[in-house]
Formats: sequence, C-alpha cells, structure tokens
Amino acid sequence: MSTTAQQTSIRTMVRQDVTLRRLLTVTLVDTLGRGAFFTLTSLYLITIVGIPAVAVGLGLTVAGAVGVAASLVFGHLADRYSARRMLVALHVVQGLALVAYVLVHDLPTLIVTASVVTLAQQGGGSVRSAAIGRAFPGPDRVRVRATMRTVTNVGIGVGTALAAIPLAVGTGDAYRVTMVLSGLLFVSSAFLVAGLSGARVDPAPADRTDTGTIVRREPAGRSPYRDLRFLAVSALTGVFGMQFGLFEVAVPLWVVQHTVAPDVLVSPLLLVNTVVVVLLQVRMSRGTDTVAGAARVMRHAGWVMALACALWAAAGWVRGDDWVPAAVATVVLVLAAVAHSLAEITSSAAGWALSFELAPADRIGAYQGVYGTGYAVAAMLAPAVVTLTAIDLGTPGWAVLAVVFLGAALGTAAIAGRVARTTAAA
Repeated sequence: MSTTAQQTSIRTMVRQDVTLRRLLTVTLVDTLGRGAFFTLTSLYLITIVGIPAVAVGLGLTVAGAVGVAASLVFGHLADRYSARRMLVALHVVQGLALVAYVLVHDLPTLIVTASVVTLAQQGGGSVRSAAIGRAFPGPDRVRVRATMRTVTNVGIGVGTALAAIPLAVGTGDAYRVTMVLSGLLFVSSAFLVAGLSGARVDPAPADRTDTGTIVRREPAGRSPYRDLRFLAVSALTGVFGMQFGLFEVAVPLWVVQHTVAPDVLVSPLLLVNTVVVVLLQVRMSRGTDTVAGAARVMRHAGWVMALACALWAAAGWVRGDDWVPAAVATVVLVLAAVAHSLAEITSSAAGWALSFELAPADRIGAYQGVYGTGYAVAAMLAPAVVTLTAIDLGTPGWAVLAVVFLGAALGTAAIAGRVARTTAAA
C-alpha cells in the first residue's frame, strides 16, 4: 500500500467510524489536560508546596510501582468486564485525583494522590489497548494506534504551551486553577467514553442463567505468563522503551551540562521530536501490520537508535567558546533528535503490532496488560538508568545505551522472525 493510500484509508476510517472518532476525541481532550498538568506538577510541588525535590522523586517512584501493578490487574479485568464502563470509571478517578493534587501538602499525601493518578492512567492504558484490539481488525489496529499517538503529541504539545500561562504568572493560584481545569478535562472525557459501542470494545457477552443472572467466566485462552515468547517480547520492548526517558531526562541534562550548544536548544529539540511524531507516525507505521513486517521494522529501529546515541555523544565532543562550535554542536544535536524520533515511531509501531498479533483474541486484555507492564517498569527505571549511564559516564555511557537498545531491538526482531517463519511453515 502506498503512503498516500494509507493516509487516505486513515482519513476514510475517521470519517466513517464513529468509534474511532470518539477515541481520537477522548485522546485529544486527555492529552491537553495531561500536557498542561504534568508540565506544572513538579514545579508546583517543589516551589509552591515546598516539598523537597528528593521527596517528590520518591513519591513519584512509588506511584510508578503502583502503575506497574495496575497495568497487569486491569489487563485481566478487561477480559472479563466491560471495557467501556471501566474506562468511564478510570477517567473519573484520574480526573478527581488530578484535582486533588491541589490538596497535597506533604510526602504521604503526595504518594496517595500520585498513586491513584498512576493507577488510573496505567490501568486505563491496558483497558484502552484491549478495547482497540477488539474494535479494529488486524492491519487497522496499528494504524489506529499510530493515529492516536499523533493526536497524543498534538494534545500534549498544545497543553504544554498552555502551561506557559501559569508559569508566566508564577502564583500558586495560577498553578492550582490550571491543575483543576486539567483534572476536569479528564472527568469530561468520561462522558465521551460512555458513548463508545460496548458491542465493539467489550469482551464477548457473558452467559446468563435462567434467572437472568450474569455468570462471569475466566477466558479459556492461554495465559500470558506461560507464553515465554510474549514475555520476552514485552521485556525487550520495555527495555527499548527506556528511550522515552532518555529523551525526557538525559537529553536536557546532556545539552545543558555537557555540550557547548545554547541551553535554550532543549525546547526546540523536544519540539523536533513532537513534529517528527506528528508528521510521520502514521506514515512510517506502514509495513508493521504483520509479525514479519514488525520484525523487520524493529531491526531497523535498533540500528537507528544506536546511531542516535552516537550522535548525542558526538555533540559532547565539540569544544570551543565562539559561535562556530556552538553551531556545530547544535546541528549534531538536531540530527540526533531526528534519528531518535525515527527510532521511537518505528519501534512503537512494531511493538503495537506484536502486542496484538501474538495475543489470542480471548485473552487480549491480559496480554495487553503484560505488554504495558514492560513499558511501565521501563518508565519507572529509565530516569535512574539514563542518568547513571549517559550523564555520569559520558561517551562510554552512551555506548552502553546504544548496545542495550540495539540488543533489545535485535532480540525482539529475532523472536518475531521465528514466529513468522513458524506460522508460514504451518
């Protein structure tokens, strides 16, 4: 399929499929709120509330651990209960918990509030993935996820820009008003989610007795915990997923502390990532809708990510006090950001395909929960890992990360390729 044909297909799907339109609308509303909220959260807790930075980090780490468990639990629940109803409830819970951040005043209240937010966020991610897996057939799943990722980046970008208003005002009230409005956006999304078609996003109807009582039965498909190839894919793609933390945590520190490029370049680099994802995520997801295609694309993503690590490191080699070294370092950093972004969008598409194609239809929720757990664990560990390698060790640390990312990608591709060959021979 040509790129133009694929784009036309997506546009046609959006026009004709009310479920897809509603999911995309929910994604936009959610990410507007998320972009504004999480831009302000740490600054609010540290500068307005007065919680020490170390305590904030500890509280968010504990919340991350809660998110890991939530991803698993809600993945299983999505195979037994209405995904639509759970998404409605989780949106309300997350929205109210975001609003409750304005009541946080110490570490214990931060841990409780952040844990509820993360539980709803990660649990909702597993349920949403299961709903997408049921609502859309094979090749459409990856394109739908790619389109949602594009909308996500647009929403977060706009939300982050809106957060500049309270940042400019600088008062506690400005922060709190924005955070409350962000939480209310999630609550409003619950009404949109309630309009989803249960027939498309929910598991197969439960059996009913003669008295009309619903009998819930555990799905009969294989368990993801006994599926070694899926566990391996989930772990390896989770390791590769630490590249998100690399861009968000290590890159800003690297630019400011280890290169001669101007500090203000941090924001444009993040913008480069957003623009590349928005423009190319759907287009470069082509060819990942089969296991064999996903294996090929994941292999390429590994090499591109290794190149990105080399470029990030190379930017730190440039030295000098005038504008020429600064300009050279800037060019190298932009090239690194582009390569990193290309690796991100291709690896994401390949991972989505494998998470759906390797899962049995009757256990798709449990499988999505396990797959999401890989990313949740990576998100929890990434800040420490990327700081201890790239920032603390410099070029050797970047080399370690390049090898880790390449190994994870090639390992994923090897498993997927074996599955594809076995399926073709059967």
